[in-house]
Amino acid sequence: MKSLEIIGYYRKENQMGAKAANLLRKEGYVPCVLYGTGEDNKHFYVPNILFRDLIYTSKVHTVKINIEGDIFEAIVQDYQTHPVSDVVMHVDFLAMHEDKPVKIDIPVKLVGRSVGEQKGGRMVLKMRKLKVKALPSNLPDTIEVNVAKLDLGKSIKLSEIGERPYEIMNNPLVSIATVTIPRTLRTGGGVAAGEETEEEA
Repeated sequence: MKSLEIIGYYRKENQMGAKAANLLRKEGYVPCVLYGTGEDNKHFYVPNILFRDLIYTSKVHTVKINIEGDIFEAIVQDYQTHPVSDVVMHVDFLAMHEDKPVKIDIPVKLVGRSVGEQKGGRMVLKMRKLKVKALPSNLPDTIEVNVAKLDLGKSIKLSEIGERPYEIMNNPLVSIATVTIPRTLRTGGGVAAGEETEEEA
């Protein structure tokens, strides 16, 4: 998985608490906490602009956190944004260790042009991200799902995508993608049982 580096600064005693956090935000910084280092949680702050390619993107990255020369490998565990401006207000990170699996949401990437699309159907992606549990070395950038054989009105379920070097935590019966049948292609007053129309998708 691709990694991004962010540079932060430790919060001193006089920079702790809600008032100090709000002051940091006014100065263009985001208060952060790093969990799971095996020591005390690390409280630090990062220039807001550095989150542009980490939070405001559909891609997923691991993070190399440099706090005044102390280096940590981590993932974003949670974050909060302002309800109106969408500015990042707070970020929680979880430290990674080579021998400990982590859980993270990974985007789905559909591969191939389906049989159903070639017949005039429309591909609908129902699960844009899947929750993965894996060792850091096995974390994928995307979860590729081959839909080339998917026909009109058919879906591909999680259980059908084959084994991976990581565990997918979602229900195996969930549909990842469906080829819907446009109204113009329906004949005979209906569709076969189990097939999905555009209205149902």
